[in-house]
Amino acid sequence: HLRFPEGKFKAVTFSYDDGVRADIRLSKMFKNYGLKASFNINSGHIGTGESDRLTAQEIKENILDLGHEITNHGHDHLALGCVTPIDGIRDVLEGRTVLEQTFGIMVRGMAYADSGITHMENGTNYQTIKNYLKNLGVAYARTLSGNNDTFRLPEDWYAWMPSAHHNNPQIFQMIDKFLALDKNVYYPNSYSRLLYIWGHSYEFEDNNNWDRIEEICQKLSNKDDVWYATNIEIHDYVEAYNSLIFSADNSMVYNPSLLKIWFEVDGKVYSVASGETIKL
Repeated sequence: HLRFPEGKFKAVTFSYDDGVRADIRLSKMFKNYGLKASFNINSGHIGTGESDRLTAQEIKENILDLGHEITNHGHDHLALGCVTPIDGIRDVLEGRTVLEQTFGIMVRGMAYADSGITHMENGTNYQTIKNYLKNLGVAYARTLSGNNDTFRLPEDWYAWMPSAHHNNPQIFQMIDKFLALDKNVYYPNSYSRLLYIWGHSYEFEDNNNWDRIEEICQKLSNKDDVWYATNIEIHDYVEAYNSLIFSADNSMVYNPSLLKIWFEVDGKVYSVASGETIKL
């Protein structure tokens, strides 16, 4: 079974949309609690002077410099399922290009804007969208409209379903369920688990409930068996694990990736460094 860094069984990540001013308070809160998030930016709103949107300097100082990820949320926030493929391609490509040129980093993650892939029209379909996202170098895309309270890792990175929105009425019960998971109870079906919470930071302003996200942070922070990571860190780690090469009799494993990887076999945790071959 895959294990996260240091052999940990569980991981936690967050995802917040639109690049709005309340992201500053939220990103600092995550930092204070040792948590990590991915902030999904509409590149078409950077530098427009809109009072509720972050400037490029604010994004750098208050998100990137705090160890969080920025991702592509479309240049113009288009719902890819509702626009023609060429318009979708243009929105995704321009969104990625502007973010990369503005911040001098590679931006490989994405969160679908608007209704995303929950509704289809104008001659498109999910497979078409998935194909052009892959061709545009998008590594993953977060979707919405459901819950993933089994905490399983995604089978399809281009339809990555979070665990829940932060306003889900069952969110605290879900967190308790996640924290109580014990790999030894479920062995040998002890797949590593992920809690993924999403939303918009302006909702805390609108609903006057910043105490809600602070309570979430308090409950999740400082857990020895949890890896706190951004969306892209989780994607890249899982893909590196999936690239491990095992000998025919499963007595050896080779790690061709650039990351050190942990995994568990028959209750024993192993680690294999980049380029290393080990015997089990």
